[in-house]
Amino acid sequence: MSETLTNNSPPSGPEEIWAILREISATQKEMKESQKEWEEEQRVRQMEFEEEQRVRKMELEEEQRVRQMEFEEEQRVRKMELEEKQKKHQEEMEELREIQKVINHNISKLGGRFGEMIEYMVVPNLEKKFREFGYVFNKTHQQTIIRDYTNNIITEADITLENSEKLIIIEVKSKPTTEDIFEHIERMEKIRSYADLHNDKRIYLGAIAGMVFNENEKAFALKKGFYVIEPSGNTFNITPPPGKAREW
Repeated sequence: MSETLTNNSPPSGPEEIWAILREISATQKEMKESQKEWEEEQRVRQMEFEEEQRVRKMELEEEQRVRQMEFEEEQRVRKMELEEKQKKHQEEMEELREIQKVINHNISKLGGRFGEMIEYMVVPNLEKKFREFGYVFNKTHQQTIIRDYTNNIITEADITLENSEKLIIIEVKSKPTTEDIFEHIERMEKIRSYADLHNDKRIYLGAIAGMVFNENEKAFALKKGFYVIEPSGNTFNITPPPGKAREW
């Protein structure tokens, strides 16, 4: 058939025509069979692909399930750890509150003892102690109260030493803090304003007395120009500020 078609020679008789038709039919059959084989191959490949996708999907779902379980377990463990830490923290806070109660009780007792010390030991000897710094005071007052509502000057002084030229205003604390020192500065300014309103031209000085003085607070009080009064054995010491004491 190939030679016949290539030579472009017409069929010479019925037998040759039938031969050509049979060859065409055979070729078409081969093509159909090839098509079927290709389609079957594609179908098998599609099935394999779908099965592969199905298996992969199952694997992914299993991985996600395992990861979710691991995540939930991790969260559960963390929650338990956090609850345990919170419980421990609460126990520690309860312990600290109990300790604070004891400390407050001791401070209260200390404050009472300090009040007794001020009353029986410090006050009677203050005038004598301050003579060492060149001050001669002839009057000592405790709990001086100022209530000038007209000019909004309201304050109190624990101890006041005075003469005709100068006064020293002493603030008494069990354990002075930085805030106490700032408050004493404000107190001194109020007392100065009150003195000016009453034509009192005397010089005002400040001091802070404490049963217990931390080094930082003591240094800060001295820096602000205050005298520092603190216990020493059966008596007390007065530390002057460096340079000149602050005057109001």
